[in-house]
Amino acid sequence: MLLCAVLAFGLMFAEHRFSAVETARSHMTSIVAPIQWLVALPSEGVRWGAMAISDQQALIDENGRLREQLLTLSNRVQRMASLTAENIHLRELLNAPNPADVPYITAELLSLDSDPFTQQMVINRGRRDSVYIGQPVMDASGLIGQVVSVSAYTSRVLMVADANHAVPVEINRNGLRFIAQGTGQLDSLNIPSVPATADIREGDLLVTSGLGGRFPQGYPVARVVDVKRESSQAFMEVSAEPISQPERSRYFLLLFPPERPEESLSAPERMARQVVWPGDPGHPDTNRINEDALTAALTLQSTEQE
Repeated sequence: MLLCAVLAFGLMFAEHRFSAVETARSHMTSIVAPIQWLVALPSEGVRWGAMAISDQQALIDENGRLREQLLTLSNRVQRMASLTAENIHLRELLNAPNPADVPYITAELLSLDSDPFTQQMVINRGRRDSVYIGQPVMDASGLIGQVVSVSAYTSRVLMVADANHAVPVEINRNGLRFIAQGTGQLDSLNIPSVPATADIREGDLLVTSGLGGRFPQGYPVARVVDVKRESSQAFMEVSAEPISQPERSRYFLLLFPPERPEESLSAPERMARQVVWPGDPGHPDTNRINEDALTAALTLQSTEQE
């Protein structure tokens, strides 16, 4: 050991004082490299074999999961075909028109707003893609929100969870209509002014009601998670959780529903269209809930339900 230490110090001193030693070291490195490769070959072979086996097992597991998912989706498709045929038959009996498919384009997430009090995001579609203010935005699960600002190549989306956003909804189970208002928290919505006698339960699915013509009817918005009833109060406290997952989604759909003229809207629909003032977030009068329109819409809906 002492001999090796002395030899090492001698080589370092020689390399520092004589340039020829550095040339000799580079040649020795070239000679020793194949020996190092041969020494490392067994460990590399073991590592490659372990990786191949683990990758193969991962592929087998993934294949099994995909087969199960395929069976599940096939079952749903078969059930959906039956429900579609039944729906067509019922519409023929009622002489009701078939709902037209809503055109859409896809968009990709560019950024999420870092402000904890603002639930907004920026997507990579803009004016050149015919995006407009007030346009509905969806992800794979449900309604994300609506476009509030448009530039040539990007757009800003106000999400349903934002405290300055409200959307007309109805209970999928019985058709009762309400207004779902954002709370500023990504996982919570508030359903204000719900009468104490209303038939609403935990687990009810809330979908867009189509009032106002801004959001097409029937798209999932939220699911009721808490209903508080007090005998002394005329209204219940109802909270819901949004169906959409903006914190996980990267791709979205921009819907192009047919625009309905103002004169063809009913009184609740006209009020519902005025609930949110969309526009450029840089102005103080935009992205703010119109409280008078919200109150009027809720009153008209309650009167219509009675």
